[in-house]
Order: sequence, then C-alpha cells, then structure tokens
Amino acid sequence: MSTSITRRTTAAALGLATALVLTACSNPSDGGPTEVAATSGSTTKINISPGQERITTDKVGAIAAEVPEGIRKRGTLELVSSSGSAAPLTFFATDNKTVIGVEPDIAYLVADVLGLELHINTVSWENIFVGLDSAKYDVGFSNITVTEERKEKYDFATYREDNLAFEAEKGSSPKVTGPEHVAGKTVAVSSGTNQEKLLIEWSKENKKAGREPVDIKYYQNDSDTYLALQSGRIDLYLGPNPTAAYHAATTGRTEVVGTHSGAGATLQGLIAATTKKNSGLVKPLADALNHVIDNGTYARVLKRWGLSDEAVTKSEINPPGLPRTNR
Repeated sequence: MSTSITRRTTAAALGLATALVLTACSNPSDGGPTEVAATSGSTTKINISPGQERITTDKVGAIAAEVPEGIRKRGTLELVSSSGSAAPLTFFATDNKTVIGVEPDIAYLVADVLGLELHINTVSWENIFVGLDSAKYDVGFSNITVTEERKEKYDFATYREDNLAFEAEKGSSPKVTGPEHVAGKTVAVSSGTNQEKLLIEWSKENKKAGREPVDIKYYQNDSDTYLALQSGRIDLYLGPNPTAAYHAATTGRTEVVGTHSGAGATLQGLIAATTKKNSGLVKPLADALNHVIDNGTYARVLKRWGLSDEAVTKSEINPPGLPRTNR
C-alpha cells in the first residue's frame, strides 16, 4: 500500500477532516443559497435553483472516438442515478424536478468531453444495477463505491474518494471510531450499499469479541430515517459523509459523530462511474475524467459543492475496492 493511501485511510479511520463542512446560512427549502466550506478556511455558496449555470468543457475528439459506436451514433449518454434525494450528491432543485448535485455536474463534464448529450434517468438504488445489467443505461453516476464483489459484473472509472459518516441527534452519542462503539446500538443503513456491508462486518466483529451485535434497521428513504433518528427509534444513521454533513448543517439537529473510509480501515474507498463489464465504455470515461482533472474543471465542480477534500488526482480503472470481508 502506498504511503499516501495509508495516510488518507488513517485519517478516515480516526475521524478525518470532514469532507463537507457546512454552516447553515439558509434553509435549502426556501430556495436560498447554502454556504459550505470548499476547503479549510474558505467557504462557497451553492446554487440549489433550477438555473444551475453548470461548469462546462470542450469536446476532445480523440477521447470521443473511443466511445463504442452504438453510443456515438445515438449521440446521447444515458446516465442512471438514484431517485432518492441526497444533497449535495444528487438531489432535486427548488422546482422539485431538475436533478442537480456534484454527481450530475461531473457527468455533464464527461459528456462534454465525449461530445454526447447527457440524459439523466433517476430510479431506485437497486434498479441502477438492473438497468446497467440490461444495457438500458450506459453508466451510473450515483455515489457508487468500487467493491471487489461488484467488479465481477461492472467496470469502474474512479472520480471521488468515498468516506462514510455516522450521524446522530446532537449530543446523543459519543464518537464512533470502531465496532465497539456501535455494539448494542440501533443503526439505520441503506440496503445493498457498502455502508451496509461495513456495518454487518462490524456487528460480526462485536459478536466475536463477546459484545452485543448491531441492531440494523432499514428505511425506504432519508425522510423516514431522519424521522426515526429524531424520535429515538434509532441511535445512529450510517451514510455517505457528504450527505450526513450537509444534513447536519442545514437542519442544526444532528451531528457527525464518526467517519470511516468506505473500503474499510486499510484501504481508501473510491467512488466511480459504473458500467456493465466489458461494455467498452470504461476507458473513454476514465480518459474523459482524467482530462477534466487536468484542465481544472473537475476541481471547480468539487469546490462548487464543497467537496474539494474528496478529490482524486487520477481516474483509475477497476482499482482495488472494498474487500469481501472488511473492518
């Protein structure tokens, strides 16, 4: 493992500097801007209106030519994303129909480089993979973590670090830095996610050590989860760090009490554009991502959403992912 990966993973495991530090300057529901910290000591206001004025870039002919012929002839890139509202990753603008967030913004940059028109399709989480399997959709941009299990069926082009967060009602929970801190706790998590896998492994670890297992709960959407958290029916919610930090700051009712790499204690988790295995699309996706990383538009998008701390320096194809068994 490289020294840089070790440093990043240690930071994540011990409570890494929050990738998204926000101050609740306004309520997103009222259409006003929300101020977020793009990097330590600096802030930016995000635009949650339908008029996004997205960052754009030019087509690169050599990269566009790598796109499979069927997609090139069609002229569109069919993107699939989760329909659940998860600011600042993917969510609806104040008109409740325009899809906005860091995920679509990065996807728009990729489509620009490839010379394709981006079509965003929103579905339930599990149907992302059903749609990729059937080739109904070309690529998933939906905070999808690279895992060893998923690599059997999908190809990945990475574009962001993956960090998870435990969220609790303010003042209700001590810090969470390891399995022992969730022993006997009731914790909500989304089904089929890498955070579910991590929580199941931690519960097994607790049982092996003679501690109480985790009481894992599943809810259909974030609103139900947060209602359960507010009412005390659950102690914690484990989800993506950006969404947890965003929710904590914009509501003022909750707080992040612990962070962890999405790939476990020994590997930095990575988020990636996801395609059906051997579809021929992963290389042009990675090349497009590396182009926007190099030309600076990628960094501008991350800064726009307060996620500069989750930047990667290179898009990798199918790197080591979340192990089948991890802590």
